[in-house]
Amino acid sequence: MIEKAAVLGAGSWGTALAIALGERGLEVVLFGNEQEIADEINSRHTNETYLPEVDLPDSIRATLDIEEAANCPLVLLVVPSKVARLVLTQLRDAGVSSDAIILTCTKGLDPDSGDLMHELIHEILPENPVAVLSGPTHAEEVGNRLATAAVIGCTDEAIAERVQEVFTLPWFRTYTSDDIVGIEIGSVVKNVFAIAAGIVDGLGLGDNAKAGMVTRGLAEMTRLGEAVGAKPETLRGLSGVGDLIVTCYSIHSRNNRIGRLLGEGHSLEEAVAALKQVAEGVPNARSVYELARRKGVRTPLIDQVYAVLYEGKPTGEALRSLLNRDPRSETDD
Repeated sequence: MIEKAAVLGAGSWGTALAIALGERGLEVVLFGNEQEIADEINSRHTNETYLPEVDLPDSIRATLDIEEAANCPLVLLVVPSKVARLVLTQLRDAGVSSDAIILTCTKGLDPDSGDLMHELIHEILPENPVAVLSGPTHAEEVGNRLATAAVIGCTDEAIAERVQEVFTLPWFRTYTSDDIVGIEIGSVVKNVFAIAAGIVDGLGLGDNAKAGMVTRGLAEMTRLGEAVGAKPETLRGLSGVGDLIVTCYSIHSRNNRIGRLLGEGHSLEEAVAALKQVAEGVPNARSVYELARRKGVRTPLIDQVYAVLYEGKPTGEALRSLLNRDPRSETDD
């Protein structure tokens, strides 16, 4: 079994994954860019800024030196998508072994190219085996060792099983899949619909509207996923409908909170400032909107979220645009 791993990103999700690895008995190098956070993790075994009131295993060691991460046989990418290219380039320049498994847990697209994270990794580290971990996995609950299920995607079954062995704990269960595209596209698109769900909440529209939005969001996710090569059954699984449900309904969802503030009448700038953490759905909305245009996929919900975020469209007007579209069959593509 793998005995040492690096986690790139000391935010809430990176810290939670480091906890899981530490609980499994691995030595964990947690790479970040904030000295105060690293000092707190190493001295007090907590990260109150990003994952408050959670104790970290003693086997986690924080560092600002990426060369320490480059020496590990398993490296988790858990940074915001907007800096993933920079961090992967730093990892390459630090001399990471071509045998190291790069496991992306970042739920976003590269803003420069529109590529999924596994495609970006292949571009920068073409020799390394690549896998992805996703699913309904809020950091707050993983950090508190609450029961969680996720899926690990890799085109190499042996690599997938090696990563699965690491993420097999009494409270953390993982499944494997060879559909890395489906897993990633689900993890990205659900963030956009979580903003839409938050807008529904902020407008006070009730449960019927929210359930309808989530269901139609799944239809859009499936259409877009199939257009880029995803398997429909993957999008009906943990990284699709599972992550969609938890992100749209959970109190822990950053994207839902952004949407709720927008629905209550706050500007995007005010909503982002109030959150104080990265909500991937905001940059994802632009990337996914552009991807849908390139693929010629009909995405009315994504289009309206994009209009609210980037064209200044009022949330109430966006809702009216959705409800006043021409009638059609539920199963139309």
